[in-house]
Amino acid sequence: MNQTEVLSIFKQTGALLEGHFQLTSGLHSSQYFQCAKVLQYPSHAELLCGTIAAHFGKGRFDAVIAPALGGIVVGQEVGRQLGLRTMFTERKDGIMQLRRGFDIAKSERVLVCEDVVTTGGSVHEVIKIVKEKGGLVAGVGYIVDRSGGTVKFETEAGGSQFATLYMEVVAYKQDVCPMCKQGIPVTKPGSRSNAAA
Repeated sequence: MNQTEVLSIFKQTGALLEGHFQLTSGLHSSQYFQCAKVLQYPSHAELLCGTIAAHFGKGRFDAVIAPALGGIVVGQEVGRQLGLRTMFTERKDGIMQLRRGFDIAKSERVLVCEDVVTTGGSVHEVIKIVKEKGGLVAGVGYIVDRSGGTVKFETEAGGSQFATLYMEVVAYKQDVCPMCKQGIPVTKPGSRSNAAA
């Protein structure tokens, strides 16, 4: 899929929202990518996640891991297409953790998946967990990169990072947000109300 085709799916499903939003990172933006509105359609999930799976290819990974909540569907579908065991991390008491009996063996090659990346905070937390368990972060794949490619992740064993859509969407700290200064009410559409992501 090319960038235009991916953006078209977001527009036709009403998943590219316009307004005044507080992102999971705490930053404010006039645009919000609600991947859940795209991923509710299995055909779109299969297509977008298939682009990620095709980029990384079969046989190079032992497992897939994704942060809850947004990354779970992406990780599961990429894992299904690659035939890999799939896990997710989740927050408990505000700390990203690997729970539910999931574990990563030493030197396992792991592909980290996510839906949308703005600052990359959640992905960085997942990468830290993989490394603490002795695994190798052999790639990072996600649907939307809101940073336009400026966010970089530390991979190992020749790993790369890949998004199906790269867009540089302007985001502001609250104290300099022009929409806040205009008194436009803010919406928090994400799965968390604050903290880095």
